[in-house]
This record gives sequence, structure tokens and C-alpha cells, in this order.
Amino acid sequence: MLFLQISKIVDPIFSKLDKWFDLGIGFVPNIIIAILLLVIFRYLASYLGGLMSKGLSRASHNEALVSLVSALTRIIIFTTGLFFALGILGLDKTVTSLVAGAGVLALAVGFAFQDLTTNFISGAFIAIQRPIKVGDVIETNGFTGKVKSINLRSVIIDNLAGQQIEIPSKDIFQKPITNFTYSGERRVQVECGISFTEDLALIEKISLQAIQSLGFLSATRQVDFSYTKFGTSTIDFQVQFWIDQVKIGPGAAKSEAIKALKTAFDIHGISIPVRPTEVVGEVKKE
Repeated sequence: MLFLQISKIVDPIFSKLDKWFDLGIGFVPNIIIAILLLVIFRYLASYLGGLMSKGLSRASHNEALVSLVSALTRIIIFTTGLFFALGILGLDKTVTSLVAGAGVLALAVGFAFQDLTTNFISGAFIAIQRPIKVGDVIETNGFTGKVKSINLRSVIIDNLAGQQIEIPSKDIFQKPITNFTYSGERRVQVECGISFTEDLALIEKISLQAIQSLGFLSATRQVDFSYTKFGTSTIDFQVQFWIDQVKIGPGAAKSEAIKALKTAFDIHGISIPVRPTEVVGEVKKE
């Protein structure tokens, strides 16, 4: 009687275990195929990620962008293999849940880190379009300096005064940029004034000769001279010339031009009148 009761309890359990064993044996090929599929996609992700890295390295020198795109390529390919493997195992509902969960997570992260995401996207476009490069002298967002590094999140520039400035990539991408290094040349302007009694044609000739004698001028641009206005005690003029920025900077070039003009004027006995100071306000009588 006791054995009969035990048998009634044990038999269903063994029957269930037998069914599970049979199902497990039948499921082994699917497991093997799924594992092989994961291994194949793992190597495929590594190979294609390496190809993507090499290809991007030729188009962009931004290591952060190259690494990010390469990593995303590997993740996308391996994730695709994972979904295929889960489908082979009959876990279609799990695949659907993972996709839905990934979408919700991506949406939440996008809202939570909106500025960070914008900076990364802007940094990627900067790296692809390359409006600026490391070493360029630029002016943007109220700052002027030489580009030290271009990252996905920000661009770092040296303001040429000993400070380092980090500007978010979205500000670089969305706002105007003046790139002084783009053409390799830069225009410099020098203003001066001479007496009303001087020979204007002679002044123009002497000034042009003085500037043209400088050794750092652009070989493709000419020097421009023009009188600008009648001042209180002078006739004002300006000289515009282009420099090769590889040889000299704009500040040093302007300084050399001023010295060259002063020397030339001294040789020809031309003096630069002293401008009278303007008196602002009323003068009190004692």
C-alpha cells in the first residue's frame, strides 16, 4: 500500500523528467548552432570593426571618433548575432522584450544627457567635415587661439596667452568660425598719418617700397596703399599686406611693418605729426 502511494507520487515526476530530458536532447542542436552563430558574429564584429577603424583613420585623425564608431560597429554586429541566436533557441519573446527595452533605455538616456549627446553628435560632424584641424588658428565664440585637440565632446584651444580654453563641440559646430590658417595667408593692416605739406605720391611710393622689402609677404598677393581721410592735423593712410603665416605671425608682422615705415620716413626726412589730444568736457576757469 505504501509503495503504491509512493509510486503514484514518483511516477509523474520521473515522467516529467523523461520529457524534459527528451526535449533537452532535441534542443542540443539548436544550442550548438546558437553558440556557433555567436562565435561567428563575434569574429565578424572584430574584423569589420577593424576595417571600419582603418577606413576612418584615413578620413579623420580624430582618434576618439574612430574608436567610437569602431566600437559601435562591433556592438551592433554582435548584438545582431545575439538576436539571431535567441531566435534559433525559440526565445522570440525575449528578443522582442530586449528590443523594446533597448529603445526605452536609449530614449531615456537621450533625454537625460541631451547636451552631452548633442556635443557627441556635433563632435562627430566636426571630425567628418573637418572645418578645423589641430594647429589651426581660429576665432569662435569670442575666443581666439590655436587648436590643440579636437575631441568628440569638446575642442581645446590655446589662447596664445598661456591659457587653455575648452569649448563644447556643439558651440563650435553651431556658431561661426574664423579660420586664420585655412589659406595659409593673413592680411595685416597698418594705419599712419602724414603732414598736409607732404607730397602724397612720394609718401605712397616710399611706403610701398618699405613694405615690399619685408621678407615674409605672400608671394601671390600685392600690397595695397590708400589714403583714408583728412584728420585734424594729418592726412591718414593705411597699408594692407598679406603675410605667410608659416614665417611670421600677424602681431610681429605689423611691428616689423611699422619699423620699416618709420625707417623709410626718417631716411627721406618725412616726419609724422603729433596728433593733438582731444579735450573732453568743459575747462573750468579759475
